[in-house]
Amino acid sequence: MPITDGRYFCLSLPRRWIGDLLYFAKQIPSVPVERVMQLRDLQEVRRTTEISWPTLFIKAFAVAGIHHPELRYALLRYPWMRGYEHPTSVASLAIERKYRGETAVFFGQFQKPEAHTLESIEKYVRYYKTAPVESIGFNRRIIRISRLPLLLRRFLWWISLEWSGKKRAKRLGTFGLSVYSSLGASSPHPLSPLAYLLNYGVVDDQGQVTVRIIYDHRIVDGAVIARALATMESVLTGVLLDELLRYKEHKGGYLHDDNDVATGFFPRESLVS
Repeated sequence: MPITDGRYFCLSLPRRWIGDLLYFAKQIPSVPVERVMQLRDLQEVRRTTEISWPTLFIKAFAVAGIHHPELRYALLRYPWMRGYEHPTSVASLAIERKYRGETAVFFGQFQKPEAHTLESIEKYVRYYKTAPVESIGFNRRIIRISRLPLLLRRFLWWISLEWSGKKRAKRLGTFGLSVYSSLGASSPHPLSPLAYLLNYGVVDDQGQVTVRIIYDHRIVDGAVIARALATMESVLTGVLLDELLRYKEHKGGYLHDDNDVATGFFPRESLVS
């Protein structure tokens, strides 16, 4: 049978920014460490509330970062090789959205989630999932950068990642969260340009779930990550379970934080609907 010709097509903007981020991610000697967590009590309570698993894991990682400051480290290579410790955690949540008829991955950022309620975090998880894509400041920036020529795009990402620890955290976060557990799948070693990427699998009927942190081995060792995962489990089954019970008791609306913008939890421009 004759071989029919395929077709060529230009890479879309979403494929460009994923390609750019992976270009820098593959330069990191990342290693995964995982822990099987027992979260049955938390799972049973969570089912009766509107709080999602990503919200719980974002706050658990950030709280663990208080006890393990290494979770707020980053390695900067220019103008000289040095480490950087950010004073607080900044989460970057990968979120699938539709953009110009195509499925695309965007990122929702959360400043200092350890200091905010689960309700506040959940509110903005939903905001990032439902607000018009280009109404969110970070989305507008990533789209604008991806329209530029390749070398200029890579230069701008390089500046953000390698020169200033403060700007790196502000623009990209101190850790990422990327999961597909709602689709019944997980990835054993996803890549990220950040020093830490949090990932977890499907939570089974008994509340058991495998949680992993993929980390930059240049700035921290695996034993630190193993201890941090144990701390995360204690946080999830302790203070966050207690907070979720209070949330359930008050049927939502408890301790609502009306100062999210004033306290710097979220970028001001992301609140424009």
